[in-house]
Amino acid sequence: MKRVLITGAAGFLGSHLCDKFILEGFEVIGMDNLLTGNMDNIAHLMHLPTFSFHHHDVSTFVHIAGPLDYILHFASPASPNDYLRMPIQTLKVGSLGTHNLLGLAKAKGATFMIASTSEVYGDPLVHPQPESYWGNVNPVGPRGVYDEAKRFQEAITMAYHTYHHLDIRIARIFNTYGSRMRRNDGRALPTFFDQCIKKEDLTVYGSGDQTRSFIFIDDQVEGIYKLLMSSYVQPVNLGNPEEISILQLAKEIKALTQSSSTIVQLPLPLDDPKVRQPDISIAKKVLGWSPKVSREEGLQKTYNYFSKLAK
Repeated sequence: MKRVLITGAAGFLGSHLCDKFILEGFEVIGMDNLLTGNMDNIAHLMHLPTFSFHHHDVSTFVHIAGPLDYILHFASPASPNDYLRMPIQTLKVGSLGTHNLLGLAKAKGATFMIASTSEVYGDPLVHPQPESYWGNVNPVGPRGVYDEAKRFQEAITMAYHTYHHLDIRIARIFNTYGSRMRRNDGRALPTFFDQCIKKEDLTVYGSGDQTRSFIFIDDQVEGIYKLLMSSYVQPVNLGNPEEISILQLAKEIKALTQSSSTIVQLPLPLDDPKVRQPDISIAKKVLGWSPKVSREEGLQKTYNYFSKLAK
């Protein structure tokens, strides 16, 4: 049985990856320091003989007994609210944490994958964003702690591949949504659902013309798995190229929830990207992957999840 270590296992994306690898017949070792993760997300796995959990901060030395075939480093605060509240921890998990896990991968001969992000493109001057675009990031701006942590993470991972010949995968993940998101995590989509369910004002920053491209969790997990099982070592965009303005997203969620909430506009935060849309040509060609779940279906499933939480 293949063994995989997944960091950030109690988080939104990490917990879904644990489910996927259990389903695919792996022994899964989950690791999380629970700064933003929630044990409820993996409670249904705790009784399984093929799953174990380590409460640990990967910014400190990481030891796992026995062989490892794969390491997926998905530990990190991921929403602006979280990484602005924990800037040092965000930088440490991207730098020290990645270094520790790369050392573990080297020692075990494991394939190593990082969860990079569309944020490496910053406020892009190229649209849509291909993997060949180097980005437009303000390293000392408020978002720099997350953006630069991920850019460093890519650089050191590639250095281990070049210098130590480590087998690596780099997933550049675009805005992902679905069940197990925290309604109060600060990102636009869960915030809109939270505000609609509570019948509070929907807060749109700036004009709302800024765009994002949202991908449902099931599609994202499938893309990550396909990338890991490939032999492609360069960065790969994993996202949904269907672009939508934040204002339009607010209107769609308001209509879906039949909420009486009013849309209000607030000042745009510093360095907030104006556009975001992945070029997924490489993922289509190399992985044979593209998103399948429509936004209508994905939003409905997410609303069903949040509605149950509210009861």
